[in-house]
Amino acid sequence: MLPATLALVDDDPEYSEFLAQHLRNQGVQVQVYDDSSDLLADIEPYRFDFYVLDLMLPGVNGTELLRILRKRSQAGVLIVSGRLGPEVFGEVIHAGADMYLTKPVTFEQVELAVRAVHRRIMTTAQVATAWKLDSHRSILMTPDGQSVELSPTDLMLMQCFLKAQGAVVGRDQIRELLGYPTASDSDNSLHATIYRLRRRIEKATPLAVPLQSQQKVGYQFRAPLVSA
Repeated sequence: MLPATLALVDDDPEYSEFLAQHLRNQGVQVQVYDDSSDLLADIEPYRFDFYVLDLMLPGVNGTELLRILRKRSQAGVLIVSGRLGPEVFGEVIHAGADMYLTKPVTFEQVELAVRAVHRRIMTTAQVATAWKLDSHRSILMTPDGQSVELSPTDLMLMQCFLKAQGAVVGRDQIRELLGYPTASDSDNSLHATIYRLRRRIEKATPLAVPLQSQQKVGYQFRAPLVSA
């Protein structure tokens, strides 16, 4: 998994050009800065999903830039620098870097490091904001810590959404799951079942209920949902 946007801050124009092109070929939107001051002067310097920084930069040095970013952003930060020594590694890790690579390094190695850091960050964020289904206790736990007691029908629905992992579950599939007739006159029963589940969740939490209808197609749980 690669980030959608990335800021590359390095004063080596040839290195930056080819690394940026390599990442763009993988679908990443890359903005290159050859001076840390240029990044900080950007109208939205903290908008990026990921940062790749050199340490020896004009303007604010890389370690100080890292500290500034960490005060305003939880995005992934990879340091790629020619500075060596265990004290350098400790310095940048304590300042908030997620990973440190020493030049010379291939573009493929940088890409792999970006993927690894971004995947870990996204997984951590997903777990922190996930809805959790405890099938053994028939409880749906919300991201804000509330517990929703589920009826047997509710539990079957939520297990279906858990299996779908964000994909739309078709109406016919839900009808079959619940034992409803396949004829269109069962739509009212299906709507009522979904409505009762939504209301049950709404009564437990002020959070928006991610259970949504996809017109003439089915229903979708549009939030991370994991098994507790």
